[in-house]
Amino acid sequence: MKEPASQIFHHFLELLFPRICVVCGCKLIRDERHFCLSCLLHMPRTNHHRHPDNSMEQLFYGRVPIERACAYFEFRKGSNYQKILHQLKYRGLKEIGELMGERFGCELQQAGEFADIDLICPVPLHPKKERKRGYNQSYHIALGLSKAFQVPVDTTNLKRVVFTATQTRKSRFERWQNVDGIFEVADPSVFEDKHIILVDDVVTTGSTLEACAHAIHKSCQAKVSILTLAIA
Repeated sequence: MKEPASQIFHHFLELLFPRICVVCGCKLIRDERHFCLSCLLHMPRTNHHRHPDNSMEQLFYGRVPIERACAYFEFRKGSNYQKILHQLKYRGLKEIGELMGERFGCELQQAGEFADIDLICPVPLHPKKERKRGYNQSYHIALGLSKAFQVPVDTTNLKRVVFTATQTRKSRFERWQNVDGIFEVADPSVFEDKHIILVDDVVTTGSTLEACAHAIHKSCQAKVSILTLAIA
């Protein structure tokens, strides 16, 4: 049977612009999206949700009250998996965030975790920084989690009200100084008595997420949990 013109055109585009795996660079086969099966299988998952008092939760001990904290995979400098965050944050591949967020959410849901959440809240960028980048990568991760959990995303109630310099190359104390007091809750009643998931792309020292959680706890009675794609 003769192939339809649309299929021939698709094959032609594949020759000109082959779809490749974000991690290893190999050509993707049909039905693979951004990642090849091998890289998905070998992703260095943390499995934090299977371990209460995991390393990410310990990061926040004595700093801010949280219910649970989990990252999807381990961020290792120099690893090919570092490319996931680079492509998401700096190359405009927002779909990666949604795809990874949905995969992460489905794994958590299947394990029976976070069944009582009410809202998903991405860590906000300052409007100036978001305009410059064109998008908030944490929002797209949150969209994927929302699809998996069937819980709405709130992007307006937690606000970043102070523009700050990049956190790169700052010490843990300097990172905390850089984000102390920069977040505010617009309407505390929206978060009151809710279980809120804070979402970010990667956690290093936890200072930004800590500042977000502090802003929420300061404004209302709410439970806060934290999900990120990666932990450094």
